[in-house]
Amino acid sequence: MFSIEKIRADFPILNREVHGKPLVYFDNGATSQTPQIVIDAIVDYYSNYNANIHRGVHTLSQEATDKYEEARLKIQKHFNAKHSYEIILTAGTTHSVNIVASGFASLLKEGDEIIVSSLEHHSNIVPWQMLCEKTGAVLKVIPMAEDGSLEMEAYHELLNSKTKLVFCNHVSNALGTINPIKEMIHAAHKFGAYVLIDGAQACPHIRPDVQELDVDFYVASAHKMCGPTGVGLLYGKEELLNKLPPYQGGGEMIETVTFEKTTYAGLPHKFEAGTPNICGGIAFGVAIDYMNSIGFDAIAKQENELLAYGTQELEKIDGLKIYGTTNKASVISFNIEGVHPYDIGSILDKLGVAVRTGHHCAQPIMNFYCIPGTIRASFSFYNTKEEIDILVNAVKKAKMMLS
Repeated sequence: MFSIEKIRADFPILNREVHGKPLVYFDNGATSQTPQIVIDAIVDYYSNYNANIHRGVHTLSQEATDKYEEARLKIQKHFNAKHSYEIILTAGTTHSVNIVASGFASLLKEGDEIIVSSLEHHSNIVPWQMLCEKTGAVLKVIPMAEDGSLEMEAYHELLNSKTKLVFCNHVSNALGTINPIKEMIHAAHKFGAYVLIDGAQACPHIRPDVQELDVDFYVASAHKMCGPTGVGLLYGKEELLNKLPPYQGGGEMIETVTFEKTTYAGLPHKFEAGTPNICGGIAFGVAIDYMNSIGFDAIAKQENELLAYGTQELEKIDGLKIYGTTNKASVISFNIEGVHPYDIGSILDKLGVAVRTGHHCAQPIMNFYCIPGTIRASFSFYNTKEEIDILVNAVKKAKMMLS
């Protein structure tokens, strides 16, 4: 059974105070907190079997290699990839996106078209702009509606025989919008286009099935999923990963090296040059185990209740406007009329409430609404309605102080 008291006890940081107030952590969209079991896994690696992987015959190296590859299998199972070697362990979502963008630089030509949505994080915009500059491909943008949803009719009109790639987030980091990615993938495939889905914001709330989605590439980060920073994944269909050239040259990604010619290793090592974040990869597997022990149905239920309650209570505040009102995950992005979001955020911090303020690395969204940014409260399964009450009272106090 879902026990919020037991779950909160798993996270040591939730016991701390900020400015003499109990911490209320509502910046989960930026990074989630880390349970003790994941912290212990990191300490265990460095304390007991710290060694490089895939290279040594000695005991520590073999133990580290086994644990690292065990984590890859856990990630494969969680995302339901067909093969474990379709899971590339990376430094995070941004790294994963750039691997794919770099790979397609040799596969696109002038006049080809790629499509991104208006709801993207900068890390799913800038690499594609750079790709267009290199190849002469043309970037097309799916427009958004006032409620934070994508204009799907416009998306279907953008698709044509020149479309080679489509990029979209599963969940918007700035608004929480849950995009209809299955429909988007199916439509793109009708024109022979490949699709990359940025799952960084979705994976803490939703368990994606990459085979059921029939997605070509799916990327995510461990630190959004109760894991450590500096590690993430790139899922790609085997045939496409084999088609892309290596992203980096170095150790581990080779089969043979001579001064005349180098041949590359097979998947997944082709894309994993150098010494990886070994303890991070291992801890990522532990974090996935932890979240699955709670269950994503239970996580969704808790977070949906928090979203509904938070929306209801914040909407009672005069002059408060929420941005993004369509089907969404547990994010509330809002402003107070006549007050800069940074000023609100600074006062909330003094009251022990951690929120994100600014453009959230999604400036096109803020430009659409003609605002400098928003105050973003993003909830996780370890948050409570009592914490939302503290947030609401803190917002009221900040509003009074700044009026």
